[in-house]
Amino acid sequence: MLKATRSGLRACSRCVVRQPSQTQQRRWLAGVATGAARLDPANTPAFHSQPGANHDDSLLRQLFDSPQTFKEFEPPSSRAVTGTSVGLFRNKYLTSPKGFILFANDTLEKAQKLVDKVLAASTVEEYKAVVRDMDRLSDLLCRVLDVSDFVRVTHPDGRIQEASSQAWALVYQYMNQLNTTTGLSEQLGKALANPEVMSSWTEEERTVGELLQQDFMKSAIHLPEGSRNRFVEISQQISELGSVFVEDMTPEQDRIVFPSSRFRGMDPHIAQSYISRGTMYLPTMSPEAAIALRSVHDEDTRKAIYLATRTASNRSVKILETMLRLRSELANLSGFENYGQLALRDRMMAKTPESVHQFLLALAKHNVPRVEKEIADLMQAKGQNIHASTATDLHPWDKDYYMASIRWEMRSRRRGNDILSSYFSLGTVMQGLSRLFTRLYGIRLVPRDTLPGETWHTDVRRLDVVSDTDGHVAVLYCDLFYRADKLPNPAHFTVRCSREISEQEIHEAAQAISNRREEASADAAISEANDGMHVSKQAGTVKQLPTIALVCDFHHERSSKNAPALLHYSQMETLFHEMGHAIHSVLARTSLQNVAGTRCATDFAELPSTLMEHFCADPTVLQMFARHYETDEPLPYELVSERLQVLKRFEASDRENQIIMAMLDQQYHASRPGQANFDSTEIYHNLQRTYGKLPPDAAGTRWQGFFGHLFGYGSTYYSYLFDQVLSERVWRVVFSAGQDGAALDRANGERLKENLLKWGGSRDPWRCLSDTLQDERLIRGDEKAMRLVGSWGIKDDGQAR
Repeated sequence: MLKATRSGLRACSRCVVRQPSQTQQRRWLAGVATGAARLDPANTPAFHSQPGANHDDSLLRQLFDSPQTFKEFEPPSSRAVTGTSVGLFRNKYLTSPKGFILFANDTLEKAQKLVDKVLAASTVEEYKAVVRDMDRLSDLLCRVLDVSDFVRVTHPDGRIQEASSQAWALVYQYMNQLNTTTGLSEQLGKALANPEVMSSWTEEERTVGELLQQDFMKSAIHLPEGSRNRFVEISQQISELGSVFVEDMTPEQDRIVFPSSRFRGMDPHIAQSYISRGTMYLPTMSPEAAIALRSVHDEDTRKAIYLATRTASNRSVKILETMLRLRSELANLSGFENYGQLALRDRMMAKTPESVHQFLLALAKHNVPRVEKEIADLMQAKGQNIHASTATDLHPWDKDYYMASIRWEMRSRRRGNDILSSYFSLGTVMQGLSRLFTRLYGIRLVPRDTLPGETWHTDVRRLDVVSDTDGHVAVLYCDLFYRADKLPNPAHFTVRCSREISEQEIHEAAQAISNRREEASADAAISEANDGMHVSKQAGTVKQLPTIALVCDFHHERSSKNAPALLHYSQMETLFHEMGHAIHSVLARTSLQNVAGTRCATDFAELPSTLMEHFCADPTVLQMFARHYETDEPLPYELVSERLQVLKRFEASDRENQIIMAMLDQQYHASRPGQANFDSTEIYHNLQRTYGKLPPDAAGTRWQGFFGHLFGYGSTYYSYLFDQVLSERVWRVVFSAGQDGAALDRANGERLKENLLKWGGSRDPWRCLSDTLQDERLIRGDEKAMRLVGSWGIKDDGQAR
């Protein structure tokens, strides 16, 4: 089955806007509160050994911090002076709106030739080529789908948005037709069943062949025509319902109306906007409602706010339950008992719902003592609060209020104003990332001029990723500054992934050039084979370079147009996280598109990005770059230590919430929603009562109607918790939790790269983990391994074994 959903936007739970009432999970380095150190520039190590590297390092900071420097960063190319557009991402097609349609049509023509070739295969030699031909077919389609998907949600020009949407629709429709073409599945099956063919394939080719076959099976292509048609119909219905569920969530009560006097404790500047004639009219789904829940002193008022914000409308709940019923029917059509089995069988490390359950149970057990300690702290705070009506019980509407109170007391003990962001200008953070990657992997971020038409906005900076040994290995486009009409969520897009370009493709490209009566040089043919985009030539092979776009929305300092964008700690952490996705695509050394970079097991894809969050909390890493944007003084690490103490204060309670949400996702997709006794509300409340230590939701609430990730994740919401545990383990075992400079040790970086990052999705992730951690207990990847991972927990407390 040919899919576009494995490519393009990395939409992890950190990289999207969370739905109401979901608590953000944070990953902190254990023990950061102790041993605060002042950063000493004299101890800053040398960063680069390549010619020009020191200049690149300095320029990198200036290009992101100084608008004037960026303005003066003039391209030396004479071609740039002419103003001739090279096309978006230097794709020769994308020089105008109509180029998108031409790109799509040319791609469909090439794709159909490949389809005809696969369907006509009859000899052993022809079957040996089936996997690479189908992988190339997938790559051709994704070349259009990935860039079009990015452009239609990012480009500011409405004409280009429309053209890219049309191109996307053309290719997506064709891809759906191929996914119901039984001949492709049958030909792949014949190739996989032939021992001579299989023995000729590389490990990577066998992996891709098996993945494609599994995808075909999951799409019910083996079923009779009537069942296949029903499968397609249900899939479309789920897609439409899911979109409505996420985009049109509604509460049962749209406003909370009380006399304004009952909102004492809430910031009056915030409250004033909702007060009319002494009455507060507070929208239920607004951020201000969440603020009120954390700050209003009156317990009865908080209770009313809580009940309103935790009760979705009957309509939203019915849409959710209908979607769950359709998913159950879809799974049954495909031969599975439930949707959880269908979703987890392939491209997931967990493999079965039972394995996920074992992981979540073990993680919950590890987390319980910490939650109980936090609950005791909340009860103590309530007992000391003069506004509390009773100190004997902790109610659901008390939790956020007393957490906020304790955090406020922690902040009030700090020495002065919050100046931490002054040490995290965007330029210094980008410089720090480059220095970190140089130390760990021998690669650096090099500023590169852009040619006319190459980017979608003048704010976009291009960086080339350059390796000490392999030269130019990737292209990174950074669109990091706020614009009113821009995608608001931090996101990582793979516009084009790494893939080996065959001699046959280069020959076909040369022939196409000759047919246009142009000179078909070797370089021209290679460029043509990759649509004009960048390639690498190493060890006799030609590969299309990974091309990645990072999108964030950082604001420039308001005091001056020429001042840099200063990042809050959480924003810096987000940038590190997104770069973790990018580095996975950059360092993967695969030949086939289906397993390139982040095209790996879904519950494995967040490991590299979550691991990066440990680095940005490490003193030795911060020492390399964190400096005051005006004075250039080094960052006093105690500022970070104090911030992390506040942010992680109730991380166990937050984690309990995430564990129950993951359990809920599993329960919904393991049950039979079509049965008369299915009650999504009772399932949720029962999970809270059974596995939660915090006070459960009050009767009558229906929070599940706000759980938008149920659509996008569908039985895989546990993945982020799973990768948090794995990243903590890798940080602890491979990088010694940052002790004695281990976070910057090249040997540790090489260990991670060689055993995990370079494989993309081409090797069993359990084997990658086993080799990285040197832990043979993981190699089987069964329920026992999942339970072991859960027992490690996320916090490094010395107990995990």
